[in-house]
Amino acid sequence: MKSRSIFNPLRWLSVLLGFVRDVYVFGRKHFESSIRLQLILTFVCCLLAALLVRGLTAPLFANANQYPVIDYSSGVHEIDTRARSILNDIGNEMIEKVQTGRSPNAAVPVVTPEQRVTAVIDRYSQWNPTLKILVLDLDGKVLFKSGNATESQVDLHGIIRNAMDVRINDRRYQNQEYSSFYPIDLNEKKAYLVVSGMPNPDIVYMKGGTSPMPTLLAVVAFIFLFFWMTKRKMKMIEGLASGLREIAKGNLHYRVHASSRDELGSLADSINLMTAELQQTLEEERRAEATKNELITNVSHDLRTPLTLIMGYLRLLKDKNFESEQQAESYLNIAYSKSEKLKSLIDDLFEYTKLSNKGDTLKLGTVCINELLEQLLEEMVSYAEENDLSVVRAFPPEKLRVNVDADKMIRVFDNLLTNAVKYSRKPGTIRVLLFREAEYVKVRISNNGTPLTQEEVDRLFDRFYRVDPSRSSETGGSGLGLAIAKSIIDYHGGDIWAECEGDEIRFWVRLKLAV
Repeated sequence: MKSRSIFNPLRWLSVLLGFVRDVYVFGRKHFESSIRLQLILTFVCCLLAALLVRGLTAPLFANANQYPVIDYSSGVHEIDTRARSILNDIGNEMIEKVQTGRSPNAAVPVVTPEQRVTAVIDRYSQWNPTLKILVLDLDGKVLFKSGNATESQVDLHGIIRNAMDVRINDRRYQNQEYSSFYPIDLNEKKAYLVVSGMPNPDIVYMKGGTSPMPTLLAVVAFIFLFFWMTKRKMKMIEGLASGLREIAKGNLHYRVHASSRDELGSLADSINLMTAELQQTLEEERRAEATKNELITNVSHDLRTPLTLIMGYLRLLKDKNFESEQQAESYLNIAYSKSEKLKSLIDDLFEYTKLSNKGDTLKLGTVCINELLEQLLEEMVSYAEENDLSVVRAFPPEKLRVNVDADKMIRVFDNLLTNAVKYSRKPGTIRVLLFREAEYVKVRISNNGTPLTQEEVDRLFDRFYRVDPSRSSETGGSGLGLAIAKSIIDYHGGDIWAECEGDEIRFWVRLKLAV
């Protein structure tokens, strides 16, 4: 049973089919991802198709370059065949004479060998009067001849040369007399048989070389097939070129179409990625430019207002436009207060610039966040009570420690608590919650106030952003407190965000616990 399962044909067939499938999937994956393999295969297919076209069309043009010529080969062969026949007949006559001897009937004349040879020559001369038949001795003397021959002495060497030339050289295109030359025995006498004549011509057709048409058709088929098979790739390249021209015009929303997984598809993806990054960079630059203009506008406004008041009161003091010393001192106190406010705004702006550009150095140390918040809340109690507010806290008994710059973290929570006091509904409650969440510590500061939209919540940490005109520098805020708090938290690698549910506004801070 075990041996049968090993050689189960269905099992081996399934294994073979699985192997073929894996090879096909592997080859197709690499083929589709490589334009080089695609071009090689395309070239090979086009070349095979061109060779096939050439092979199929070559027989059609095989007789295209034939031309007629006069061929004397058959005529030469006919003369040579006639000479062999004469040679055989003369030989047969000689054998018959030897066998019969003299005739026993005295009334019947005896036929001599000379008469037998002459009879054979005359018979063939009658069949073909154009042939000249000669029988020569070894010196070239004519022993027997046909009626149309007049020679009595022949140049035997010339005849032999002529016969040999015919056997060696091609007489197909030569129009000249041909001589067939054979040795013969005449009654134990050596002689030569020479049969001469003009060979009859025939019209034959010769091939003038291979026609170029099959090769030309193969080249045309190769070009056409290669053009057709690469049409899709060329269309993709044209699409990439068109897309690049469109992007170069400034249309960064344009995306090229990637319809393959080879190098062209990768190039299309790279172009789209480059365009998206370029678009994002330009949008960031536009936002930065808009933010810069907004910053300049806000700074100019917030600096001009207290500076105008300072200059106005100082001008009154300079012009002695006051009624009493008490009024002059009041003018001087107002100018000084506005100067302090102006200095605070400039300090905040300078602090925010340093934090945003990472130009400040953090003095990190391990700080117990519970104790830091307890200290800040103790200092904030009197300020909250002045605004008819109470502070409620909920801290865990566990000491939660973080690795932070204590001074800057104090500024973060001081800004958040001060902001909560300023914009809470009076009377009201400020709630501070501290707890641990996995490897982080989270702080929530909440208060009740004017409900905010989601857009307003998202912009609370923007520079100089104020929800309504009442939240201006005249109320004591520079508009940079929350922006500075966010920069400090970001600098520490933490998170800060705001939420609004009904009239409750919550600020969250999350920092990583110290190891």
